[in-house]
Amino acid sequence: MLSNPYVNTLLFGIYPYVCLVVLLIGSLIRFDREPYTWKSDSSQMLRKHELRLGSNLFHYGIIVVILGHFAGFLAPHWAVDWALSPVAHQLLAMVVGGIAGLVAIFGLTILIHRRLSDPRIRLNSRKWDIAITFMLWLQLALGLLTVPLSAFHMDGVLFETLTSYVKGIVTLNGEASALMLGVPLAYKLHVLLGFTIFLVSPFTRMIHIWSGAGALSYLFRPYQIVRTPKTRAEEPTRP
Repeated sequence: MLSNPYVNTLLFGIYPYVCLVVLLIGSLIRFDREPYTWKSDSSQMLRKHELRLGSNLFHYGIIVVILGHFAGFLAPHWAVDWALSPVAHQLLAMVVGGIAGLVAIFGLTILIHRRLSDPRIRLNSRKWDIAITFMLWLQLALGLLTVPLSAFHMDGVLFETLTSYVKGIVTLNGEASALMLGVPLAYKLHVLLGFTIFLVSPFTRMIHIWSGAGALSYLFRPYQIVRTPKTRAEEPTRP
C-alpha cells in the first residue's frame, strides 16, 4: 500500500506538513494557555538512582542522534562533499548513529522499566506519557534496524535519496515525496513515526523538546538545588 503513488504522496508529501504545522501552532497555543504544563514532570524522588542512569544514557544518546540527523540530512552538499564521499558519509552516520542509538534505547528501556514496575510512578503517569515513551522506543528501534539494512546499500545511493527527501521537505519541494517510492519499508516507517511524534508532541510531555538549550545545560549541571525543611525554616519571612 505504501508503494501506491497516491498513498505515498499523502504520507510523505502532505502528512509531514500537517505534523509540522500542528507541532508549531499546538506548541504556541499550549505555551499561551498552559505555560505551567511546559515541563517533563519529573519524578526524581522515586527510585532516583535508576532515573539518573536511564535519563543520562537516554538524553546523551538522543541528543547525538538528533544532532546527527540534522547534520547528516540538512547540511548542504558543498559543506560535506569536500571532506567525505557519499559512502564515507553514510558509514559515519551508521557508526555514530548506531552507537548513540544503542545508548539511547538502553537508557529509555531503564526508564520504561522504572515507570511501569513501580506502582507509585505508574499511578502518577498519564496515559499519553507512557504512549509517547513507547513511541520513542519504537522509533529508536526502527532507527537501529536501518543500520544493518544500510550495509546492503553501501553505494551511498539510498542515503543520498533520503537526504534529498528531507531537504525537499524543508525547502517545500512538492515533488520530494516521489523520492520515497523505492525506499525500503523500515525507512518509511521510521520517517512516518518521526513525523507522528512531532504531531503528538504539543499534547504530551514531549513539549519540553523546545527547551533544548535547557536540556543541554541540565546534562552538564553538577548539582541540583533541593529544598529541605531546614533551609525553608532559615528563609526570612515576608511581612
